[in-house]
Amino acid sequence: MRKLATTLLAAAVLAAGGAGAVYAQEKLKDVSWPQSGFFGTYDQAALQRGFQIYQNVCQNCHSLKYLAFRNLEGLGYNEDEIKAIAAQYTVSDGPNDQGEMFQRPGRPSDHKPGPFKNEQEARANNGGALPPDLSLIIKAREGHEDYVYSILTGYAEAPAGVKVPDGMYYNEYFPGHFIAMPPPLSDNAVTYGDGTPATLDQEARDIVEFLTWVSEPTLEQRKQTGVKSILFLLVVTGLFLAYKRRIWADVH
Repeated sequence: MRKLATTLLAAAVLAAGGAGAVYAQEKLKDVSWPQSGFFGTYDQAALQRGFQIYQNVCQNCHSLKYLAFRNLEGLGYNEDEIKAIAAQYTVSDGPNDQGEMFQRPGRPSDHKPGPFKNEQEARANNGGALPPDLSLIIKAREGHEDYVYSILTGYAEAPAGVKVPDGMYYNEYFPGHFIAMPPPLSDNAVTYGDGTPATLDQEARDIVEFLTWVSEPTLEQRKQTGVKSILFLLVVTGLFLAYKRRIWADVH
């Protein structure tokens, strides 16, 4: 009976997730992020490098539908720089006086256009796979920054005896290990404007930090508000304790 139950369980696992599901997901890489912790803040230079990675590597497949160009002020870009960045993109607008939609250069108030018109076009250009929007990818995945970083740096040769399906790649940290996305990063995939060596590790750190900012651009303000609130509560608590002692000082 026990042997039969074990056999049925194994069959269920294979049916639910395919052969790749029998391989346990590796523990994610544990990375120290500057924005972590109560007093953590974003590294603005890393944010700009991460945006450069996104523009040069990621935006050909992945959208950032919640990012407006004017939001790039949070990365340290000034008004003229943001206008120049927005103008690099073409957005759909209208209708015009003839009732037709038309294309125009982007403006700071526009949201960044995605690489595909719709889901069908995205799948047709990616072998049936749908590249996810990256606006909230950090918050949407368990492990957050460590998960995305581990995936980006986790491509490897498959172990002996493991056959990778056609059109798939082996990744040590992706659930099931078989992923449709080709390795997006490599050493010197970009040339950083600030002269930082563009190693695979550095590129992965920078794009993850940028995507963390996209998913939570008000993180620093929220932490500052939290610190101020705690300090206020400590001061008020101290005043109440001092007042209490003064009122009950003569009571024996």
